[in-house]
Amino acid sequence: MSRYLPAVILALLSAAVTTAADDPAPVRVMSFNIRYGTAPDGENHWDKRKTFLADTIGRFDPDLLGTQETLTSQRDYLADKLTGHTAFGVGRDDGKDRGETAALYFRKTRFTKLDGGHFWLSETPEKVGSRGWDAALPRMATWVKLKDKTAPDGPPLLFLNTHFDHKGTKARLEAAKLLRAKADTLGAGCRVIVTGDFNAGEGSGPYDALFGKAGDRPAPLVDTFRITHPTRDKQEGTFSGFKAGATGGARIDWIGASRDWAVAEAGIDRTAKDGRTPSDHFPVTAVLRASSGKTAKD
Repeated sequence: MSRYLPAVILALLSAAVTTAADDPAPVRVMSFNIRYGTAPDGENHWDKRKTFLADTIGRFDPDLLGTQETLTSQRDYLADKLTGHTAFGVGRDDGKDRGETAALYFRKTRFTKLDGGHFWLSETPEKVGSRGWDAALPRMATWVKLKDKTAPDGPPLLFLNTHFDHKGTKARLEAAKLLRAKADTLGAGCRVIVTGDFNAGEGSGPYDALFGKAGDRPAPLVDTFRITHPTRDKQEGTFSGFKAGATGGARIDWIGASRDWAVAEAGIDRTAKDGRTPSDHFPVTAVLRASSGKTAKD
């Protein structure tokens, strides 16, 4: 039948097919502080909520998942549940299995891992287990560089996941500066996605250090939630304390994206059951589309 179509229509159809083949599918991203598994949480202990938590992740079905407070046993549990994903993360204390991880997961049918590694949020980021500035604990970031199989000719994707200190004011600020620098260097020639629990709210020093301008230059990363929700609301809190109604407070969990992403969706997942949430943080989500334009005004 196609030989009877006018040549111009055939050309248009061919161009459309080529464009679709070169255009990557949307990327579904989730960031989730899952609460460390040995915490004395009573009815909210990991063993009593881990299935609920895994189901919550499964319902969103992320292509990329960044987790925080993840002990290696929890990392492996989720790896068993998320059979379509590859897990990557090491303990912050020894760079192996001791201490919490910033474990991340990527869909293995979609992405090929090109490179990956870890750095610590300190003055000596390459030193395993190093504690920076006034931090109470060692903190780290884990990253992978991925090839997107849906766009084999497109740029790689740098996915970086972290957890800032809960006490150190200077540590959070300096960690944000370090993270911004690392996203710039590790992400050279890449599209970048950053997930994490930052223990700081919008408008704080760490937030501005990550998403604010540097002189006249806009930040390389944007806050995906604020792109799709331009007006701030009092019910944007992401720390739940396991209580479904605890939606106030600061939005301390963020998903950042480089400006060559278009933010199609972003939100806070309020999943709950019998008044309880699957962790003491609400997970945050974003759906991103590759774009040659900018995601936000400078």
